[in-house]
Amino acid sequence: MSEETEDERWERLSRDRIHRPLPKRFYKSVAVTDQLGIALDGRSVKTPLKAALVLPTRPLAEAVAAEWDAQVDVINPHAMPLTKLANTALDRAIPEKSKIAAEILEFAGSDMICYRAESPAGLVRRQLTHWDPIIAWARKDLGAGFETVSSIIHRRQSPAALQALNAAIMSLNSFSFVAVHNLTTLTGSALLATMLATGKIQAYAAWLAANVDEDWQIATWGEDAEAMARRARRLEEFSASVKFADLARGQS
Repeated sequence: MSEETEDERWERLSRDRIHRPLPKRFYKSVAVTDQLGIALDGRSVKTPLKAALVLPTRPLAEAVAAEWDAQVDVINPHAMPLTKLANTALDRAIPEKSKIAAEILEFAGSDMICYRAESPAGLVRRQLTHWDPIIAWARKDLGAGFETVSSIIHRRQSPAALQALNAAIMSLNSFSFVAVHNLTTLTGSALLATMLATGKIQAYAAWLAANVDEDWQIATWGEDAEAMARRARRLEEFSASVKFADLARGQS
């Protein structure tokens, strides 16, 4: 039998946590240690792969500790998004950073904000307003010259642009890096995610940018209850990822 890979082990552990009953809260006190770890009744918390759960900043450590303290009768991982992201940063982003970066760059290769509508005029204006500043930021701050196209046909971005983005995300610590990956999948734009995770755009502006096309459809055709429920869940995860990124940079 082949040896279990890190990916397979992570998926198995995650699957086990989904299907088994939630564990009861077994601790009375939660504290942040001098090393910015989390201690339950004085015992250090570990990640699913048994690494010490140590955070890069005190604000993030305190926020993660607050999630543990907020658990009442049982420990519900779904109510602990910052802890989940921290576990991912320690268990996956450190050993698999290049692999995850490749996933981010795959998004960037067909980044949402690079594909523009030719009409109607109102949608074209919205895309220009919300997306052009992101393209300009990438060129100025990252040296990444991403090109836009008025077409749905895939247009390959230059290797230089992708390499510049790769250098930027690889320079991030594991916690900010995980935030970029999560925000990329949530927004459809690796450029927007990187800008947001590094504090170069406000969350509200980023949310508007991520939803230009959807907001136009809603304004034109009205709301759909099921779609709005999905959007509300996405906003909740988006907000948690932004908070995680801010706290990982020491922003409270």
